[in-house]
Formats: sequence, C-alpha cells, structure tokens
Amino acid sequence: MKKISILGSTGSIGVSTLDVIERNPDRFELVGLAAGSNVEVFAEQIKKYRPKIASLFDTTKIEELKARVNGVDVKIVPGQEGSVAVASHAEVDLVVSGMVGCAGLVPSYAAVSAGKTLALANKETLVVAGEVILREAKKNGVSIIPVDSEHSAIFQALNGEDPERIRRIILTASGGPFRTFSREQMETVTVEDALKHPNWDMGAKITIDSATMMNKGLEFIEAKWLFGLDTQIDIIVHAQSIVHSMIEFVDTSIMAQLGIPDMRVPIAYAMTWPDRAECDLPSLDLAAMGNLTFEAPDFDRFPCLRLAHEVMDAGKTLPAVLNAANEIAVQAFLDRQIGYREIPELIESTLERHTPHAADSIEDVLNADGWARNEARQLLTAKA
Repeated sequence: MKKISILGSTGSIGVSTLDVIERNPDRFELVGLAAGSNVEVFAEQIKKYRPKIASLFDTTKIEELKARVNGVDVKIVPGQEGSVAVASHAEVDLVVSGMVGCAGLVPSYAAVSAGKTLALANKETLVVAGEVILREAKKNGVSIIPVDSEHSAIFQALNGEDPERIRRIILTASGGPFRTFSREQMETVTVEDALKHPNWDMGAKITIDSATMMNKGLEFIEAKWLFGLDTQIDIIVHAQSIVHSMIEFVDTSIMAQLGIPDMRVPIAYAMTWPDRAECDLPSLDLAAMGNLTFEAPDFDRFPCLRLAHEVMDAGKTLPAVLNAANEIAVQAFLDRQIGYREIPELIESTLERHTPHAADSIEDVLNADGWARNEARQLLTAKA
C-alpha cells in the first residue's frame, strides 16, 4: 500500500487525487494534506480523510482551521514550513504536487530531497528550476512522474521505447476559449469569457493560462526538462482534447495516447505506476466523437507561446522571470486591472528588464522570482 501526501488538496488536482484514493482504499493510504487558503474546504477534507499531518499556507487562518477540526487527531503545521513537512513526512512514499504556481517549488524540492516519488502536476516546479530539481532527484534516486495530461501521455507512449529513437514530441493544446478569435475580438474579451474553458474544469489561474496559451508554453518548457533538452517538441492545437499528446519515432511512426478529458486518469496512472488501476469512468467513444481536428498554433495571436520558446532557448533565470511575471499578470487580469491582451505585454516588459544569470540553486531561482514579481508590480503601478 502506497502512503500519499497531497500538496494543493483543495484545488482541482487535489480533489481528483482524493477521489482516486477513495476509490482505491486497498492501494493507498493518505498521510498528509497541504492547502493554500480555502479553510472551509480544507477543514472538511481533514475531517473526512483524517490525515496525520496537515498544513495551511495562509497563516492568518490557522486558528480558524484548528477550531473547525477540533477533536480530530491531526498535526497542523502552518505556512511553507508546513507544506515542506507534509511533502517530506517520514511515512510518505509518494507526493502528489498539485499546488498552483511557484508556491509548489519549495515543497516539491523538499519531497525529492527526502527521497519521495514525486507525481508532478505543478508544472512551474520544472519551468523555473528544472536543472536543480532533476539534479536533486538523480542524487536521491527519485522518480518524477508527470501528472499533466500531455506529459502523462508522452510518459505512457515512451513506456518500453528507446528514447534515442524519438524524432519529436507533439504536445497537443485545446486552444482555449479564444482559439478562433481575431486579434480585434481579443481586445474586448472579459474575465468571464476567459474563464469558460471548452473542455476542462480547472482553477482560475490555469484556466486563464489556457486562454492565453501560456499554459502550453509552460508545458513546452516542462517537457524539455522531462524528456530531454535536445528533443524536438512541436505544439499542435487539438480542440477536442482527446489526443493528449504524441511521439513520432525515427521511422515516422506516431504513438498517441487518447482518453476522455478527466484528470483522474493521469493522476491514477502516476500514483500506480508502473501498474494501472481500474477507473470507474466512461470509456472513450470515438464513434460518438466524430471528427478529431488538428491545426497549427498561431504565435502572433498567442504571443505567450513565443515568449516561452524564447526563454527556454535563453535559459538561466529567464524561465523563472517568465513564470513570476505571468502569475502577476494573470492575477491583475482577474482583478480587472489590465485587459486580456495586456497579459503578454506585461510579461515581455518584465523580461526585457531582467539581466539573466545562472540558476544553480533554489535560492537563485527564488531571487529571480522575487525580482520579477516586484518589477511586474512596478510596471502595473506605472500603468495605473
């Protein structure tokens, strides 16, 4: 039986992971939960699943949490110290990292440093600190298993294959809600428009990233670290989100992984790998689907894709700056401080002001992240 900790338990990945655990009580035991600030949902999770350790990142709500779970035998550790404790708990075998944004970096690093298998949904961990995380994982003999549906598809298609026989990886993208919009139409989109993803039910930040296609840009960077920096990676828009990604081999054969758009499938695979678990979910009905379509991405209408490619090529601290500036820009859009088209503009302006340097340690990455957030906020203030 695998013993599990979940980072980001109140988010969509965390909730789906708890569902997988609940469906497989003979395979998994929950040890730890960590959440951000949703104290109401988190308290209900603690009461229902009875973890040994729990952490709420928002330290101002710790007393409220303790009051809500009064009588439950659980150790509560606040703040980042708590999420690190959840990730590195001595009894844990596997950590599901589902936190959103750079907040997931330090606890994910703590997990691999403690020798835990890491089921990684927090793409930002590898985006901002890929070299550092992979070096630490190799040092400790730790497996990093991707949870994102696209990277899980690649991981599954590679099973038993020789990586040297790969010609290229093909990442699929839904295209988000504005796939067919002109640049002029994008000028007037609202927050409500951007939050209407056609296929996936995700948190606000990831949904906006999908609308700008920054989500795919970050996944491009993550895939480079996961599957080889020299590997050719192409992006193709597939509006139905049924083909989750593909691999082309040197003989031009293409291996694709298909499935319904439900995150419980890649989560369960990551948790049971190298085995598989039965999922009580509907099978994919290709006849009912009808046509599956594919089209090239438009880097002009979706400049976040271009920015991600550029910073991956340049390396050093630029991916950390890209990610941090994006987090500030997305929140500013959600807060209605800037328009949709201004998201990539703010990110690019922040990147232009950065002097790249080596990202050899977590401290280097966090310093670049902090600089970028401060710079992006200053640019926002100047625009106001």
